[in-house]
Amino acid sequence: MLTRDYLTVKVWDLNMEARPIETYQVHDYLRSKLCSLYENDCIFDKFECAWNGSDSVIMTGAYNNFFRMFDRNTKRDVTLEASRESSKPRAVLKPRRVCVGGKRRRDDVSVDSLDFGKKILHTAWHPAENVIAIAATNNLYIFQDKVNSEMH
Repeated sequence: MLTRDYLTVKVWDLNMEARPIETYQVHDYLRSKLCSLYENDCIFDKFECAWNGSDSVIMTGAYNNFFRMFDRNTKRDVTLEASRESSKPRAVLKPRRVCVGGKRRRDDVSVDSLDFGKKILHTAWHPAENVIAIAATNNLYIFQDKVNSEMH
């Protein structure tokens, strides 16, 4: 079973109710901002999560129109962005990185500049194909991976 709380995604074995068998940090960079997120009600946002068809990759939404993917086999994760630029035909999704603190690369996004009004609450994965649907505010994005059969 797959569950999502505010900061993590957890995989559970229903025969082992004591603790999850896997835990993935979704946006640990927000831990220091939990008080302000509570004050503006963001802490109550309900992000969905989804498996790919083989249950080997988990996807969930985040703020700033970002969504996260976690490969359960390799333990790699990636942050991607649903945007007008990425929705053009044949566009390649570029990994994004959120940084905490002053030192960052050119394409990094500062945690202080995240837009909490732009959030991906709803995600879905086609059961047999590598096609995902992402709902961001009033937009629906559909991405298909024609190169790889797994993540990215």
